[in-house]
Amino acid sequence: MKKMLAGCALLLFLTGCSSDSDKEAGQAGSPLTPTYTLIFVDKSQSVSTNKAYIDQKYRQAVTSIIDENIKDKGDKLEVYFIHENTAKGRALSLTTRTEMDDIGQANATDREAAQTAFDLSLQRERTNMRQQVWSKLAQQNTNTSNQQTDIWASLPVIAKAGESGAMVKVYYLSDMVESMKGTGRRDFHTNPPRDNAQAEQWAKADAEQLKRYTLGNPDITMILPFEPNASVRENNPAVTQYWQTLFNELGANTVEEQ
Repeated sequence: MKKMLAGCALLLFLTGCSSDSDKEAGQAGSPLTPTYTLIFVDKSQSVSTNKAYIDQKYRQAVTSIIDENIKDKGDKLEVYFIHENTAKGRALSLTTRTEMDDIGQANATDREAAQTAFDLSLQRERTNMRQQVWSKLAQQNTNTSNQQTDIWASLPVIAKAGESGAMVKVYYLSDMVESMKGTGRRDFHTNPPRDNAQAEQWAKADAEQLKRYTLGNPDITMILPFEPNASVRENNPAVTQYWQTLFNELGANTVEEQ
């Protein structure tokens, strides 16, 4: 009887160990957190992708963004146009469909074949995405919406993306010159911040009314259209400082400038 009880105890122990091992293996093989990429492309009068330098810089940026962020099934990419009506400016929405086959029980040859098939399929999707985003870069905005630049309106879009639970990465292909008429708005064309101190002061004041948008903790990159020898008047560092401060105040994980 004692031997029987001991055998049952051993069986339960082994079964329990097996269940724990299976659970750990399942967790190790669970899908990665998807990446939600938002690209905001400036379609106001102050930015023209017809210029060779801007066109080349932004095309290269798009290639890098897609290669870095589109890696597995469920990764999402959306393009919004920045202009007077940015909130309604969604121009493109794509989701990765390429998925790696289950190779848990496969031999080395089958694993290699599955990896090769996955890589080829993913590269095709990346190429397709790149071409579609490039076509949006080249698209001209001749409507009256190009008269103003509402970058604030990108904030609820970022907040909505954060609700998905994905890792949110945001890219502004813009000069970041907010230009909106009306009470309580900023128009950096007519009244830019005079220095970094004023830029920070304005950003912190504006953050109080914009904190209604819960951004989560996105990574934000501002890819400016200016050549390295651009003047301070053209590429005002205080404008960039305004946005760095504002995004940090609203909870961004990182804020970079390129």
